[in-house]
Amino acid sequence: MAHANAPSTRSLCRQLAQLLQTQHYLLTTAESCTGGLIAAACTDLAGSSVWFERGFVTYSNAAKTELLGVDAQLFATEGAVSEAVARAMAKGALRHSQAQVALAVTGVAGPGGGSADKPVGTVWLAWATPAGTTASRCWFPGPRSAVRKATVRHALQQMLQLLQA
Repeated sequence: MAHANAPSTRSLCRQLAQLLQTQHYLLTTAESCTGGLIAAACTDLAGSSVWFERGFVTYSNAAKTELLGVDAQLFATEGAVSEAVARAMAKGALRHSQAQVALAVTGVAGPGGGSADKPVGTVWLAWATPAGTTASRCWFPGPRSAVRKATVRHALQQMLQLLQA
């Protein structure tokens, strides 16, 4: 459940659009568990072609390797839902686009696929900006749709905070 005072996803996208345009940055996304929901939220705004460069939906490990250049060995050593993979996805999205900033998400949206180490709702997010790449592990409660919506909101909110810093 969204907090009553929390900005809507649409509002977050508007704020991000304004900030990206002010800084003359283009955004790219690399999404796994959200399946393109972040790119869809961004491109739902008219005029998004001015600041949204492209989105990668890399649901399979093969797609992460082929489209983003994620080292296949990371899946064996770290797992697809890991800080290393999220960071590699963000950096790969920048390398394979014309964008200056990227956000990446990989997680377990459920209802299956969780483990003791990575229960359903576990998501790794990474943000790459000219200042560097940061990553964060989150756990979002609820069913699949709630996990995915919360991931979209958190990804956008953190990108805003990083660009405002």
